[in-house]
Amino acid sequence: MQAINQEVDLSILNKKQVSLVVKREDLIHPFISGNKYRKLKYNILDAKQKGLDTILTFGGAYSNHIAATAYAGNLFGIKTIGVIRGEELSQNWMLNPTLSQAHRHGMDFKFISREAYRRKTETSFLELLDKELGPYYLIPEGGTNSLAVKGCEEILTPADKDFNVLCSSVGTGGTLAGIINSSLHYQRIIGFPSLKGDFLKKDIRNFTAKENWEINTNYHFGGYAKVSEALIGFINYFKDKTNIPTDPIYTGKLLYGILDLVKNDYFKPGTKILAIHSGGLQGIAGMNLVLKKKNLPLIKV
Repeated sequence: MQAINQEVDLSILNKKQVSLVVKREDLIHPFISGNKYRKLKYNILDAKQKGLDTILTFGGAYSNHIAATAYAGNLFGIKTIGVIRGEELSQNWMLNPTLSQAHRHGMDFKFISREAYRRKTETSFLELLDKELGPYYLIPEGGTNSLAVKGCEEILTPADKDFNVLCSSVGTGGTLAGIINSSLHYQRIIGFPSLKGDFLKKDIRNFTAKENWEINTNYHFGGYAKVSEALIGFINYFKDKTNIPTDPIYTGKLLYGILDLVKNDYFKPGTKILAIHSGGLQGIAGMNLVLKKKNLPLIKV
């Protein structure tokens, strides 16, 4: 399944003689959108081949990965269990748009403390889960493993050979690694993390040997799920001008960063940029609940 490429027409791009095209991965499936479709594809096939009828994975309250895994499990007849960060959610998860939707699609939840959640990759912790909930097919938080990267290597197509810069948001690094692996030698890849810190480089190098990439850490807006009025204003402006909706966790920050770099002459005239829209629009409803409580502007939907 391939996404359409949509050209962006903004005055700043014309002024700087830079072209920007958005690969609309958000449109490839109404529920398993963007990179989550790519990441889950080969994991679900592997679970089926191994005869496992349950998938267990991890995520937060507004996780795109949790929402997509629930729907994919329902679609392919696989039971899903979400280990959710935050014990307090066990009392009111039904008020959370992401979790209530995941539950409607058949996902069961296990809520754990933030302290316990930090142990999610430890063998001893996984053994306890296995005794309580197993047997199951384990997919890591965010869905990133070697099979997920294999799926993300299918994002680019031969038609994308004319772009000399490829840009993607970065959460756990699997999507960017897949793009790097399938890129051509003359293409430069820039990752825009949604999290604070420089640790992602090591994670990405676990899945790629190429060196034609860099990480720009200037546009995380304070860290994962952190937003500002400037970011919300940009997301609404971009949708008004281009009719492309973006989420505030990943793609909104990505496009804000790209256009800020364009404005500041980071790219040479004639540069052709392809930005990957990784989906995540289901998280807007939850973010708007948070913004409303803070009396901040809402994201237009």
